[in-house]
Amino acid sequence: MNPLELAGARPGPAFTVTFDGRPVEALPGQTVAAVLWAAGVTSWRATRGEGRPRGVFCGIGVCFDCLVTVNDRPNQRACVVPARPGDAITTQDGTGHEGASGGH
Repeated sequence: MNPLELAGARPGPAFTVTFDGRPVEALPGQTVAAVLWAAGVTSWRATRGEGRPRGVFCGIGVCFDCLVTVNDRPNQRACVVPARPGDAITTQDGTGHEGASGGH
């Protein structure tokens, strides 16, 4: 038997978010990380200094490798932040504050 039938799970209708300006399909209940992974994106942050790519590491909100900017709010942990219709998700460079006044 299909596990979805056993659980009675039925996701709601898909919706759209954007990643770096590109439309991406999401399903209700997915985290930002799940949405990006499903779209084939595995890296959405560059480290300070050396600019090395990062994505999900722990997947449970303990580390900070999956930081992303959502709706102009930097430092959102993609693995725990639920995706919402219309979210504008962007790659984060370093601390996410480099372009802001008073940034480091």
